[in-house]
Amino acid sequence: MKKEEGGGVKVRVDAAACQGHGRCYALAPDVFETDDHGHCVVPAADVTPEREAAARAGAENCPEDAITLDQD
Repeated sequence: MKKEEGGGVKVRVDAAACQGHGRCYALAPDVFETDDHGHCVVPAADVTPEREAAARAGAENCPEDAITLDQD
């Protein structure tokens, strides 16, 4: 993960790495969703500063490190 909190981020999910543990969308349902197979999807890659902490919590709790946050 890159950047310090405060300015919004872009969220990327490595679909090949995601194993569908569900921690991301359990912690941040306004940022992450699940597909038909239980894997993480991001409906809007651009995350506002107001939702950044939630996105970061989801990414930090991914056991596969499949979620990347980049400076917006």
